[in-house]
Amino acid sequence: MTHDDYADRCEELFAVGGFSTVREAAKSGLDELGPDPVLYRWLGLAHAAEDEDDHDAEAETAYETGLAQWPDDLGLLVSYLELCLRADSWEHPGRSNRAVLLKERIAVLAPAGSPEAARVEDALGWAGRGYWQDVRQRTTTARAERATQASHGIEVAEALQQGVRAPAHPEDLRAAEVAAALELLAGPWRAPLRLMVRHRAVAYGAALVLVLVTNKALVLSGTVSYSVWGWIWFAPLLLADAKLKQARRLARQRVIAAVRARHAESATAG
Repeated sequence: MTHDDYADRCEELFAVGGFSTVREAAKSGLDELGPDPVLYRWLGLAHAAEDEDDHDAEAETAYETGLAQWPDDLGLLVSYLELCLRADSWEHPGRSNRAVLLKERIAVLAPAGSPEAARVEDALGWAGRGYWQDVRQRTTTARAERATQASHGIEVAEALQQGVRAPAHPEDLRAAEVAAALELLAGPWRAPLRLMVRHRAVAYGAALVLVLVTNKALVLSGTVSYSVWGWIWFAPLLLADAKLKQARRLARQRVIAAVRARHAESATAG
């Protein structure tokens, strides 16, 4: 195997969220074939993607190790810049301040209009957001995640209506998410959950009516002066949503395992 082969593996695994396996692949390539700027970059990105202090420190180490040997590698420089711009200036002042030097170095190496220059502009735009811009960005991200969950729920509902589905490619993430959801919702005891997934809008509307009626009935009966007990009607819906989220996590694990299995087979065949 070559450095490029390991880099291709890292790219595939990163695309499906297998950040720990990206780190494993990058380290294997570095241990087997020696230093490589692209593998150091993937190692740093896979740490940075975890968005935790310890992983950020490991990402910084990977970038600095690579830049010590390839100081003009734009991939490493831009990735390191993104990490530094994301750093909290109070908790990590050194990392935050290094962004200035990195910007100056990239400006020399990346001509205007280059992909690297565009990435720098995007990173700088992100770092320069104000409070309300940051709030709007988080809101947009949350809406996108809700849209993804809703789309997943619709696909699962369609699959439940259609019944048996033809087996899909093991590396098809969307198909794997649906298959995992069908597994987690299978069985006679989960029939109510399947019904709620199939008729999501109706289920939420009915639950809201039951909440209002229950709370009103408890207050009028004199049992309580103010009631929130009616909200318990949403518990089954929340359980159904939790099953769908669990299915997405399970599917991602399975797809990552399928990609790794393919990599292992190709390595054996090679």
